[in-house]
Amino acid sequence: MLPVAGESCCRALVELAPTLRSLMAITYYKRLRMEIDLDGHGATLAAALPGRFVWVPWEEDLLADHAEVKFQSFRYEIDAYVFPCLGDRYGCQRLMREIRRKPGFLPGATWLIACPEGYVATVQGVMDLGPIGAIQNLGVIPSYRGIGLGRALVHRALAGFQEAGLRRAYLEVTAENNAAVQLYRSLGFHRAKTLYKAVDG
Repeated sequence: MLPVAGESCCRALVELAPTLRSLMAITYYKRLRMEIDLDGHGATLAAALPGRFVWVPWEEDLLADHAEVKFQSFRYEIDAYVFPCLGDRYGCQRLMREIRRKPGFLPGATWLIACPEGYVATVQGVMDLGPIGAIQNLGVIPSYRGIGLGRALVHRALAGFQEAGLRRAYLEVTAENNAAVQLYRSLGFHRAKTLYKAVDG
């Protein structure tokens, strides 16, 4: 039979086991805050779309459509692990409502792209403290990637920031999302800060 002290230690370890397992299961994802100076970019912000695609400006009754495109764009991507709400249809709806309620929400930087099959891409923009424009989420449904829709969305959001009188903008991206990082760099964004997001396993 264990001495009393030994029994106490064992009980303590058993009680701590769930906490220790939880701590061991935490994953840290590297996130990049990328910024761009909007001065001098006016001529480059034209946001042309391929022939069968059209711009759809923000309207209140499109909130659910933005949320659905966000869900379809992110649910199988790494960002759905970093931010679980992106992998859940109702989580995306909650997120869109939160973005809409932000005091700095900018309709002019919030757009859908549509084609005959429906809505296929989304971006939302807000005015953050600074003031500075902040791209909240940019999503393109996987089957519509690789034809310039993401690039066009960034241009359109940046144009909306400029129309609101903003001179700088930023976004955050998961470092492992190489395609997105390369896109933003090609558009003139530079890394301003490295962040780490802790995610329970």
